[in-house]
Amino acid sequence: QVYVNGRLAGVTIDPQQRQMVVVGPCSFEAAVCIEVVAVEPHEAHIDFIGDIERPTNLGARVKLTVLRSQDLPVGTTFNVYGDGGAGQIDYDMPLNERPIPIWPCPQDKAGFGMACFGEGDFGWDAAAAVGFGKGCFGHGQFGLDGDAIEWISPPLAEGTYRFGVKTIDAAGNWSAACETGPLTVVPPARPAARLDIASFDDPTGRLALCVSDQP
Repeated sequence: QVYVNGRLAGVTIDPQQRQMVVVGPCSFEAAVCIEVVAVEPHEAHIDFIGDIERPTNLGARVKLTVLRSQDLPVGTTFNVYGDGGAGQIDYDMPLNERPIPIWPCPQDKAGFGMACFGEGDFGWDAAAAVGFGKGCFGHGQFGLDGDAIEWISPPLAEGTYRFGVKTIDAAGNWSAACETGPLTVVPPARPAARLDIASFDDPTGRLALCVSDQP
């Protein structure tokens, strides 16, 4: 099975098949997640994405995914901005305490070579990168450019928010802002702090519980 961005995009029951054409989104601002999963032949057309990708409980947080393209030079950083629920993004006050490096590890960007010597940490290790290959086909948007960085916000109050991201290179040149659409945040209910037995009716087997938000 082949999943593209969490959706079942193609299947085959031939274990010798090494190629498959699937339909996926084309974007130069967001990484496309492609997953290949082996299942039993009689389960080939069953969608298992609910078992493969269990949703992460972010609570009242927002997760942003930023494309990490090989076109971005070494020394590039990015900042995340928000509107605080007011509707207008404030680009004078980033939400992160300090600029976030695109390439925190030199091996993620480049190395000494692509031959046998260059396969490990001394070469183009691309430890945090994903893609279709490292050959000529893998150099562009189809290969190592399919990489992403995730940023998770601090807890937010209930409301609708918008976020923007700007990158800055080592020379101090800023990119244009890449903005999200409106994102609605609904904080989860506060869990009970105390649970007591209020009463129990033996003839009917009915149990009454008392739930309190005070410890």
